[in-house]
This record gives sequence, structure tokens and C-alpha cells, in this order.
Amino acid sequence: MRLTVRSSRLFIVTLAAVLVTAGTFALGQWQLRRAAEKKQLQAAIVKQSRRTALDAQAIAAVRDLSLETHRLVCLVGVWEKDRTIFVDNRPMDGKTGFWVYTPFVLNAGATTVLVQRGWVARDFLDRSKLPAVQTPAGLVRVQGRMAPPPSKLYAFKGNDTGQIRQNIDLAALRLETGLQLLEASIVQLDAPSEGLLRVWPAPDTGVDRHYGYAFQWFSLCVLTVGLYGWFQLLLPYRKGQAGQTRPAS
Repeated sequence: MRLTVRSSRLFIVTLAAVLVTAGTFALGQWQLRRAAEKKQLQAAIVKQSRRTALDAQAIAAVRDLSLETHRLVCLVGVWEKDRTIFVDNRPMDGKTGFWVYTPFVLNAGATTVLVQRGWVARDFLDRSKLPAVQTPAGLVRVQGRMAPPPSKLYAFKGNDTGQIRQNIDLAALRLETGLQLLEASIVQLDAPSEGLLRVWPAPDTGVDRHYGYAFQWFSLCVLTVGLYGWFQLLLPYRKGQAGQTRPAS
């Protein structure tokens, strides 16, 4: 009976060790594959940033703007000042405030793109107060890079209208303003001006993070094998050897 109990316990421990070892090894391999994919993406981002900057005419000719993400642009146009939107709870340089978006009508006149102009601090005593941001009139030149439509945070219903918003939905903004907004945005890269900061972080694909996760999973895999080998194989073997060499009393 005692032997049966020991055998059952050994079977359960062995099965658990095999499952944990196989699972952690597979997860480590998966993280390495993800890292390889992210390295390819990082290389594509660098390649995009080295291409010739797009102008208004080139942008108008692009069929799929998502393929131009991270490509530099140099545009001339006019700000739709009265359509400026302050997107709340957005960070920059370790602080939380507004990301400022303003529609930018390209010099051709028929195309408008939403520009992420920069960051500005908010008044935490009066959360409805708009910060002072200067918006030049007339033709201006904007340098930046192509980006997807504005990212969204979770928001309660009712925070998607007005000048202060939690998120921007391009489809809804088109209906609201009547502007033919492109299905993309521009992150402005000009020097800080107009009361705005532009300390944008470099695009990060998280390659190092995936390598870190892979190291953790492989470490757990090795630890599982080591613990099993010590407690289920080496330690019983040493006890058996000690019992055989113990002198009879």
C-alpha cells in the first residue's frame, strides 16, 4: 500500500513537472518569435523614416495611408483653429495633461488631416478651463510623421464631444465638422512652440520586453527541471546510497 501511494505521488509530481517544463519552454519560444516579429517591425519603421517626406500632393495620391505610417511629411496648409480639441489624460515627459489636436487643411484645399500638435498642461483646479495655445493664422508649414488615427482610452459616454474630450473618433468628427478628414493623423515634429511641448517618445516595438519575458519563462523551465532532478532523482539516490553503506548495529 505504501509503495502504491509513493508511486502515485511520483506520477503526479512527474506529470506536473513535465507540464510546467513543456509550458514554460513553449512560452519562452513564443516570446522569442514575438521578439523576431517586433525586430522586423522596428526595421520597417526605420526604413519608413528614411524615405522622402510626403507633401500634400503625394498624400492625396496614396490609396492606403496605413502603409505610410511613420513616414515623414512636410505639409503646407491652414489650421482650423476653432476645431481644436484637447484630449485629456495624456502624458508627456512624466506629466499628465492634454494632447492638442487641430484639423489642418492642406494647401490643395480639398483634403484635411488631423494633426497631433503637442502637449500642454491642464489646470487641475478648474478642469473645464482651456489652456492658452496659440494657433497661427494663414498658411503655415508643418513637419511631422504619419501616424494611425488617435489612440483611445476607456471613456464614459458623454466625454466624446466638446473641446475637451477623452478620445477622438475620426468618423464621428467628420460628421460633426463636415471636414473630409483623412483616415490617419500627423504627429507634429517641429520645435516646441505656440505654448506646446513636443517631446514625443521614439516608436517602441517592445523587443527588449519580449526578450525579458523569454528569459523569465526559460529560467522557470530550468528551475523546474532542476528541482525535479534534485528532489525526485538525486536526493533519493543519495539517501539510498547512504542506507547501503550504513554499518549494521
